[in-house]
Amino acid sequence: METLDRRDPMLCSGHAACPGCMEALSARHVLARMGPDTMAVIPPSCMAIIAGPQPYSSLRIPVYQPTLEASAAAASGLRRALDAQGRGQTQVLVLAGDGGTYDIGLQCLSSAAERNEDMLYVCLDNEGYMNTGAQKSSSTPHFARTSSTPEGKPTRKKNLTGIMAAHGVPYAATASVGFLPDMLRKIERAKAIRGFRILTLLVPCIEGWGLEDSGGMEAARYAVECGAFPLYEVEDGTRYTLNYSLRPRRVAEYLALQKRYRGLSASDVDSLQSEVDQGWAWLMRLIQPEDVPALP
Repeated sequence: METLDRRDPMLCSGHAACPGCMEALSARHVLARMGPDTMAVIPPSCMAIIAGPQPYSSLRIPVYQPTLEASAAAASGLRRALDAQGRGQTQVLVLAGDGGTYDIGLQCLSSAAERNEDMLYVCLDNEGYMNTGAQKSSSTPHFARTSSTPEGKPTRKKNLTGIMAAHGVPYAATASVGFLPDMLRKIERAKAIRGFRILTLLVPCIEGWGLEDSGGMEAARYAVECGAFPLYEVEDGTRYTLNYSLRPRRVAEYLALQKRYRGLSASDVDSLQSEVDQGWAWLMRLIQPEDVPALP
């Protein structure tokens, strides 16, 4: 295998991501922090399109593309094969979308978490099956319009981080490229831990969310600032730490950026605000006062 320096780009230019794609930007930072001694597992997803087919992958590390439901099982097998070769230092990284994580791959993911398999699982959460026509997933938020829910999704978004924390895994966290220092710190922390680790990164989709071409970063920040996507981490399933405690925006400001909420009634906007408030209150009950950061 080609020897790479950590300073070399792990994600090459010329890949197939859409202009303004937050997923490609997020993956670039993940890969840069993981370094060249890493092997990736990438199921069918937007990331699989970005990575491209072997041997012409845009990633400068080995990539295995399994079936959509089998990412965690494939990563488990890869980890054990590397360990058998005496390559325990090589990281096994999963880069999967929300369809292959929240939905189709959840059974496999839960099993790997229960076994505490040594891998870093990164869910690139764009809240839908975006590369096949923007259908809804169980990560799609309530009332969001997709090609399969044109009148708006009738159910809430699944709490993946809470589900994975309930497995008692060593590390589970949310992150956003809109808050880059926090995201990079969490990647480094997860890399240093052994056992099962999972990061869920919110990656606004320009086309699927109906954003302005340059609106991905703004949406990523607004999601956190209104509390729709809180930044927190959970150690060993019990210790919850909040990483961003401010809520300077109303949910309505976040929704206004996105065409998938166009025409939403005032009562539905109020309902979404109430849901976000309820989710925030749930999170606050799990966090000790000393774990809330004192931000200016």
